[in-house]
Formats: sequence, C-alpha cells, structure tokens
Amino acid sequence: MLEFFSLLILAAVLVSTIVFVVRSRGGRRTADPERGTLYVTGVSPRPDVLGAQYVTITGNLTGPTVPGTVVYGRFVRDTNSWPEVGDSLPVIYPAGKPDRWQISGMS
Repeated sequence: MLEFFSLLILAAVLVSTIVFVVRSRGGRRTADPERGTLYVTGVSPRPDVLGAQYVTITGNLTGPTVPGTVVYGRFVRDTNSWPEVGDSLPVIYPAGKPDRWQISGMS
C-alpha cells in the first residue's frame, strides 16, 4: 500500500514538473506588440535635481487598433529629456491592451 502511494506522489510530481517546463518555455505565444503614438496632455513638474527621476505622463494613445484612448503611466526619466505637454512619443503596447503601454526607445 505504501509503495502505491509513493508511486502516485512521484507521478504527480513528474506531471507537475513537465507542465511547469512546457509553460515556462513559451507554451503560449504572446502576440507581437503594437506600435502607436502618445500625444502628451499632462506631465508632472520637472524636479530641480538632476538625473533620473519619476515622471507621470497623461496622454491620448492612438495606434493601429486603438482609435484614441486616454492613458497615464509613471516612468523613470532623466531630467534633461523631460517630456512636455504637446509632445508626441512613440509607444508600444500589447495588442488590445493600450493601458499597458511603454515608451519605445527609452534608455
């Protein structure tokens, strides 16, 4: 009886390990990100200190499948390249999920 339960537990661990490996290797393929443009309508004030600081950006995102969505996000940005209202920034986002946007080409 003990051998049966040991074998059953071993089989369950083996199956769990195989499922974990398959999922971590990309069992599900994610869609390619879409590229769009963010028209900046609001930005947090630029700090007086130099270097990388947090900036909050609000804007209107447009892309191939997004006609125009108001979004916002918080990023680390150097104060020498602080965005301004009226800027158009290139962005990427998962297809159909413009709320998860990122500024493309940000260093």
